Amino acid sequence: MRRSPLAGTKPTRHKIALFGAFGVGNLGNECTLQALLYNIRRYVPHAEISCICPGPEETRSAYKIPSSLIKEMPLSPIKNRTLRLLRRIFVGVPMELFRWCKVIARLKDVDLLVMAGTGMLGDFGIAPLGLHYEILKWTIAAKLCRCKVIFLSVGAGPLRQALSRYFVKAALSCADYRSYRDEFSKDYLQSIRFHAEGDHVYPDLAFSFPTDTLPRGSDHSGDKPIIGLGLITYFNRRCDSSEDETIYRDYLKKVANFVAWLLERKYTVRLLIGDVSYDQRARQDLRIILEERGFNCSNGSIIDAPASSVEEVLSQLAATDLVVASRFHNILLALMLGKPVLAISYHEKVDALMADAGLVEFCQNIERIDLEKMIGQFGVLRKQAASTKIQLERNAKACRTALDDQYNHIFSNHFE
Repeated sequence: MRRSPLAGTKPTRHKIALFGAFGVGNLGNECTLQALLYNIRRYVPHAEISCICPGPEETRSAYKIPSSLIKEMPLSPIKNRTLRLLRRIFVGVPMELFRWCKVIARLKDVDLLVMAGTGMLGDFGIAPLGLHYEILKWTIAAKLCRCKVIFLSVGAGPLRQALSRYFVKAALSCADYRSYRDEFSKDYLQSIRFHAEGDHVYPDLAFSFPTDTLPRGSDHSGDKPIIGLGLITYFNRRCDSSEDETIYRDYLKKVANFVAWLLERKYTVRLLIGDVSYDQRARQDLRIILEERGFNCSNGSIIDAPASSVEEVLSQLAATDLVVASRFHNILLALMLGKPVLAISYHEKVDALMADAGLVEFCQNIERIDLEKMIGQFGVLRKQAASTKIQLERNAKACRTALDDQYNHIFSNHFE
């Protein structure tokens, strides 16, 4: 980074910009941002931190840091192909050049651009000319401004579109430092001919969330445990919410069957979400199915109070004894809190997370849920709950230690 000031002079106010899908209601991404902010302030207390994200107003309000939009002035959709082509040539190209100038102006005084988590290097819900192109744009602009770029504990892959693979590989090639949150990401990048041999693997940044703010867990071992059920509005592995809802309906039906099995055995079920915007539909649809089957969702056997903040979802997870979930950060935060987890996996990153936690045998594919097997996994997990909790607490501590080493390397060494 830029040289430190001479002794006796005022400390340099290093400028760090954080890039990610923040401010849009995804509670896992917000947890990542909070962990980053906390640790940057630990290691670089005089840093000026800003954020580049799709929800700058929400981020600015929540964290009191300057925030700007990843892509300004997007063009509204137009159906006519000829008009769309003409607009792209005569309006889109000049506008994109203007956007490049705005990005360069935004980064001209920044010392470090941090690309952080938030699923940015996979194609689940991301088009090539969407976030992947923007990542490359901001990375190139940073290098033109002599601003260092790091990809910090990011997940990568799969990338089914050739253009996405090109944009991601080109952006990563420009980075001054790269680390991935699991071996799957690193191996995947090598499989698409990106030279990641010398790159690092560290845990997901959410594991570095400040421990003194984590809620205390509950123990209902004397009664029936409270089961946390994490829902996701899921259509298919391309995250395509088209008219075909076959997979979504099948997923909800099987989850409802499992919840019915729990309720019949007098368990209490707490519904959990990981995205304030997208997961409301799955929550509401599940309630409708259960009520149609004669279950009363208002008698206390189902706790349904959707979280709207990281603090709320952590408190809700802490109040459970065992978690069955799909969203990546619902699973990760449960593991971080020492909760045994049965994962209904929609992505390779979930499989990798469960394997790293030593719970690979407690995973199901979201598109091929086997209810009988799921009930069996639940029974085994409940019997092993005490030993699993100890194992998960050790794993979370090891993850925090590893991330401390990475923060020290990135921030202390570069800013000394």
